[in-house]
Amino acid sequence: MQTLQQRKRWMSVLAHSPPAQLREHWQALNLRPSYHCLRAPEIGLARLQGRMGATGRRFVLGDMTVTRAVVQLEKGGQGYSYISGRDKDHAELCALIDALLQQPSSHELLLQRLIEPLAALQQEQRRLRASSVAASRVDFFTLVRGD
Repeated sequence: MQTLQQRKRWMSVLAHSPPAQLREHWQALNLRPSYHCLRAPEIGLARLQGRMGATGRRFVLGDMTVTRAVVQLEKGGQGYSYISGRDKDHAELCALIDALLQQPSSHELLLQRLIEPLAALQQEQRRLRASSVAASRVDFFTLVRGD
């Protein structure tokens, strides 16, 4: 069975994937599992809290729109998803893929052909963003004048 850390990783990859890229990779697999929604995709708000310096008192940063969904496969097994934003189709697809990733029959296929390519794309985007930020970085230093 999968560990909690593995599931956290694939849930993160699914939730952070752009919906168009996720659908493109999903459609390439040509899977048509039968399922039904236990909890149809719902849109709501989550309150974000922050701390000054990560140790100070909490303060309300603001609200964020989230969409959640829960599906159950006909064979058994449930999948859950929470995504930022208001895309109900994205939330339902993430929940479906989560349920399928928990099934031994489809776990390896989805991991190799869906999760790993999406994770690699996300890592490349992070690398490009970091190099773009690093290119505009300015180092400030202080010169001490001696007498």
